[in-house]
Formats: sequence, C-alpha cells, structure tokens
Amino acid sequence: MSDTDIDDVDKAILYALQEDARNTSSGDIAERTDTSDSTVRKRIQRLESAGVIKGYSADVDYQQSGYPLRMLLYCTASIAERGDIVSEILRIDGVVSVQELVTGEQNLLVTAVGESDDDITPVAQELLDMGLTVADEVLIRSHETTPFGEFDPSTHAASDG
Repeated sequence: MSDTDIDDVDKAILYALQEDARNTSSGDIAERTDTSDSTVRKRIQRLESAGVIKGYSADVDYQQSGYPLRMLLYCTASIAERGDIVSEILRIDGVVSVQELVTGEQNLLVTAVGESDDDITPVAQELLDMGLTVADEVLIRSHETTPFGEFDPSTHAASDG
C-alpha cells in the first residue's frame, strides 16, 4: 500500500485510532468521516492487512506501574547486522523498544525500563556482549505522544479551501 492508496477517509480513521483506539468504535469513526460503519470496518481491515496499522497496544506509564527509570541507549551496530539484531535486542529483559536509525554513527536506539540502575546496567552489558557499542545513555523524565497531524481531517478541510 502506497501513500496514494491512503485517502482522506483512511487518514481520518488513522487519526481517530491514534487518538483513542480503545474507546472509539467504527460507528464513531463513520460519523466523523460521513461514511458507513461497514465501510470503516472494511477500511480498518484493509489498513491492518497492508501493515499500515501494525497493532494496538496499551500506552503504559512505567513510572506509575513501579518502573520509574526509562533509559535511552544509543548504540552502534555494523550496518550489515543492524536490522537483523533488532529482534534479539527486544528479547533482553527490560527492553521495551528498538528503533533503527539511518543517519549518524549511532544506528540503534534502545529503550529500557527498570526500577533502579541495577535493572538498566544488565541491559547495557547484554548490548555490549552482543558486540554493540553503547555510545550514550539518556534518562527520560516523561514521554508524551499525539496523533500525526497530517491524518487530522479538520486540518485538511481548513487548508483545502
């Protein structure tokens, strides 16, 4: 599925799901997009099948759940193995995400959570044991997200006129 396959209805669906997938029904989205409930359900299925919607997950506040440390570890892996090593990194206890970076010397960004330094230190050690270089570690205080503005139908309606 390419960008040209995603129309304004698809974008509105994506925006609504990013806002609150758990509490937004296909009927709610149909009302917002001036389409039918069945159209929205079919569109969501198509977006899921095409891999545009990769899944649905809980937005966990790790601090509130007893894991106050969230650390970003900027790592360097050989370019040849960088993509292949991601699934191995995700199996490390405490790692909650890995991002593959395409610019700069550091080409992997690993996010780990824990109760204390004693939880994070083994993560860094396992990364080193895998042959990665840990170039920098950054402690995160908070992390907020918002739906992608290009999917917001109210923004496009105002700018299309």
